[in-house]
Amino acid sequence: MAAPPARWSDGAATGVGSLPGTDPREVAATVVGELPLLPHLPELPARGVGADMIGRTAGLLVDIAVEVVPTGYRVTARPGVDHRRAVDLLRADLDALDEACDTARPEWVKVQAAGPWTLAAAVELHSGHRVLTDPGAVREFTASLQEGLRTHVAEVAARTGAQVLVQLDEPTLPAVLAGVLPTASGYGTVRAVGRNEAQDALRDLVTALGVPVVVHCCADRPPVRLLAGAGVAGVGIDATLPAFHGETALPAALDALGEVWDGGTPLLLGLVPAREPTAPPRLRDLARPAFDLADRLGFDRSRLGALAVPTPTCGLAGATPTWARRAMELARELGQAFVDPPEQW
Repeated sequence: MAAPPARWSDGAATGVGSLPGTDPREVAATVVGELPLLPHLPELPARGVGADMIGRTAGLLVDIAVEVVPTGYRVTARPGVDHRRAVDLLRADLDALDEACDTARPEWVKVQAAGPWTLAAAVELHSGHRVLTDPGAVREFTASLQEGLRTHVAEVAARTGAQVLVQLDEPTLPAVLAGVLPTASGYGTVRAVGRNEAQDALRDLVTALGVPVVVHCCADRPPVRLLAGAGVAGVGIDATLPAFHGETALPAALDALGEVWDGGTPLLLGLVPAREPTAPPRLRDLARPAFDLADRLGFDRSRLGALAVPTPTCGLAGATPTWARRAMELARELGQAFVDPPEQW
């Protein structure tokens, strides 16, 4: 039997996670069709409670249940209707992905979940304070997430026959590190988490999962070095942000990306607008941030096929179904252009 591929194919493109709509079968078929080298398990937050990133991830937790309260998600003593709804919605999504992959048989499939720090910042303890305020609770949540993800990955692999790539979404991590999240009272802020502490928790989770893991952070100043140092298989960013692109690009931010590429770690580059722009975008304009990045960092553009995975800049939940499909198509075309960069670009 041939050994499984160590990494997805060069030229692969993928989605961030969320998409518009409420029909999982229709959306899964679209994703597998438009992103054949690295399709992802769609998230459909328009379905409401339990379909959003936090509720969906909470549904994966083992021996920890949550419920919806006016301020968001809160730990509860036993699984209730909100928790069961999240589990049922994910089950329907897995059925839909299984069906879509049945004929396509992709080599790789990506699944997404909130990372431990974003999850701990979003869920409340019984007291109303964020899980983040209690180091012991953070450890329990991280361990529970690890166990739940291991089961989830095993099921996705068994049902699709594909290698599974896990994406941890950490949009709140920069705020966690900066200590700017408000307390329950609103009169103070939650303690800042040290960079070593944050990295260690991510590294332990990545190591324990036993499959490739990428971390996606679409915040303005993602901690790229911290993420890369956690042993991830890739780092996802919005490559159109001022810190990374054009005259506003920051040398320190570019240096961090260069170090990631020097280490052979790919970047998931958000390049396609998450909302439909006023004028139809040209592929060469969408590719410009990636090509400029390669040029500035001294990497041959032909290496982009292996070092970059094009994605939308963020989730597509706020897009129209027409644009969501077009955005995935453009990401796929960018992946193809990265493998064989046109000279005129």
